[in-house]
Amino acid sequence: MTPEGYKALEEELRSLKFSERPSIVEAIASARALGDLSENAEYHAAKDKQGFIEGRIRELESKLSRAEIIDIKKLSGKDVKFGATVTVYEELSNEEITYKIVGVDEADIKKKLLSVEAPLARALIGKNVGDEIKLATPSGKKNYEIVKIEYI
Repeated sequence: MTPEGYKALEEELRSLKFSERPSIVEAIASARALGDLSENAEYHAAKDKQGFIEGRIRELESKLSRAEIIDIKKLSGKDVKFGATVTVYEELSNEEITYKIVGVDEADIKKKLLSVEAPLARALIGKNVGDEIKLATPSGKKNYEIVKIEYI
């Protein structure tokens, strides 16, 4: 994952541990004070949320402990690999689109951050400027041409 992606996961973990977790403990205590727990919707909702938060904390701790951070600024080359910012020309839309190939947990297609496991990213890996990629998508076949590769 990129250093930015690692930092974002660290911030989410910090927020869950030091903000969300204490507030849910308070919510459970407040709901418990209302009386009979068997029919207490607030209590059950708070316990469900607590379970989600604790699960997400364990998941983030595991991911962060196993993460391999790759500093993209130290990468170079003429072919596409993890961390590359790739500009492609899409024939169907007749436009250029720029994607950055990132780790799975960092992916956000709205921000043009493409998961390394996405079909387009897998098709781009190892290719060079000028190479054409034909990709079958649910909406039909799409043709791309690599216009530019950068490591920024």
